[in-house]
Amino acid sequence: MSATRVKIVACGSIDNGKSTLIARLLLDTGKLTSDEREAALRGGDGAALASLLDGLAAEREQGITIDVAYRYFATPRRSVVLIDCPGHEQYTRNMVTGASNADLALVLVDATSGVTTQTRRHCRIAHLLGIEDYIFALNKIDLVADPAKVFAEHSRAIDALAGETGLARHNIVPVVATSGANVASRASDMPFYTGPSVLELVEDFAPAETTEAGFRLPIQTVLRGDGSVRRLAGTVASGAVAIGDVIVVLPGEQHATIAAIHVGTTAIDRAVAGQSIAITLDRQVDCARGDVITTASDPAIVADQFKADIAWLGDKPMLAGRAYTLKLATQSVSATVHQPDYRLDIETGQHLAARTLRKNDIGTAIVTTGRDIVSDPYNDNRIMGGFILIDRETGDTVAAGMIRHSLSRSQNIAWQQASVDRDAHARQKGQRAKILWFTGLSGAGKTTIANLVEQRLYAAGLHSFLLDGDNVRMGLNKDLGFTQADRVENIRRVGEVARLMTDAGLIVLATFISPFRAERELVRAMVGDGDFIEIFIDTPLAIAEDRDVKGLYAKARRGEIKNFTGLDSPYEPPEDPQIRVDTTAMTAVEAAERIARYLLRELGTIDD
Repeated sequence: MSATRVKIVACGSIDNGKSTLIARLLLDTGKLTSDEREAALRGGDGAALASLLDGLAAEREQGITIDVAYRYFATPRRSVVLIDCPGHEQYTRNMVTGASNADLALVLVDATSGVTTQTRRHCRIAHLLGIEDYIFALNKIDLVADPAKVFAEHSRAIDALAGETGLARHNIVPVVATSGANVASRASDMPFYTGPSVLELVEDFAPAETTEAGFRLPIQTVLRGDGSVRRLAGTVASGAVAIGDVIVVLPGEQHATIAAIHVGTTAIDRAVAGQSIAITLDRQVDCARGDVITTASDPAIVADQFKADIAWLGDKPMLAGRAYTLKLATQSVSATVHQPDYRLDIETGQHLAARTLRKNDIGTAIVTTGRDIVSDPYNDNRIMGGFILIDRETGDTVAAGMIRHSLSRSQNIAWQQASVDRDAHARQKGQRAKILWFTGLSGAGKTTIANLVEQRLYAAGLHSFLLDGDNVRMGLNKDLGFTQADRVENIRRVGEVARLMTDAGLIVLATFISPFRAERELVRAMVGDGDFIEIFIDTPLAIAEDRDVKGLYAKARRGEIKNFTGLDSPYEPPEDPQIRVDTTAMTAVEAAERIARYLLRELGTIDD
């Protein structure tokens, strides 16, 4: 019988003895080489073991433990993956990474100090990430004057912590990591404790069977065989499936029956979680990478909006309304995060008001995706409920998320396709719908030039509308300020309005500072790349400030206006705009004529 794999996340504050305990487990389970074992046992007082740990510390200096280190050992009944996480608050992201893959948490507590702020942090993060079973190793019990009394006191404190945090099951073991007492074998000199050792608890622990969850197969690729035979390949995320089972491919809700299952070239009758398989259906279905196969009797949730716990990992704060790339299993989709419902105080469990999340923060927020995705609640299925968010500009992973539940309202709302579409509206007007997106600093001349362009279009008999930043903020967006998050939301709303106007067949001229590339690209994605023309009104800051008739720059420099673009709030110029207007080299009239002629060529109204 093969050993059951157990994944354990080990966490503890600095100097609690976590590395010593890990080294002792490796030593006592025969994982060390003969030379390492001989060196570790030399002297018998723990000093030799400490010298062995110097080697592990050297690895840590190279960044291995900081990035989460994996140690491996085996017992007669368990194959153990020990996930060694750094304990300091600044490495919360690494704790999240490690705990998200674990079945069991091994929490080190120093008997000389007891439960600490870090202990609470580790337990809350582990609980948040779905870990239900905990072993508290009360280390250095040999260094206290009255071990029995201290063990009883700290046990009560740990029990209280488990209760307030919501830990499902926990055990407390007094240990001496340097000598190995109660680590791999029971101590003979602790009459106050008669329970199992740490390793015995690991041996007795049974991870939850992923085969008990509903069958989920995220499609990684579609394999084409001889003739018209297609196999849908992927790794089974959970559950089991057999030949003859009726399945449904989501989100398209196409039903079929399993005709064959292969692992490599070998045909099998049944597949379970963790296996990489290719299945053949009894009929052709329209599917691709990112779709998910489930049993028809227990389908996953299909929705475009859900509530999630989010651990923010990025150096820059989260911006509500900004478009990120969400990846869940094999699915990849555009997504926006709403303003957090709250930020979790990891140490106390309190829910704190928050407008954003910063690095190492954990909070709860609504996430909206650009299209339906297939998921399960994280507590039911970690693979189908866990996701990451990626910055679309840098490619960096900025957050890890855990879906709590979908929002039913998103399942009851569907886009209504009008019989008269964008192209029909535009043909009626004898034009093509476009968005001319003017971006640049305050005072660059965006509105002045856009007004001249619209006059030119009107004279040419074209139907247009000018969306101006100030006008929009007097109505639709009057509730928004000028923080980075509010600026993101401002452009998101304007983008939605502009898209609706293009659906009416109009040419939209939008004049907004729109300081962030990500939001300009979001609007481009909303309307389609071919209908979006980015126009950069390129004006040096000194000139924009000099021509500022509203006096805004002067007020900002006096501190009367905060978050002013170009001064104390950043502006990200377009990298490759369709049109760049250098206002130091041409007049507003010349710029407007250039833009109008570009558009008319796009519309086919003029030839040159």
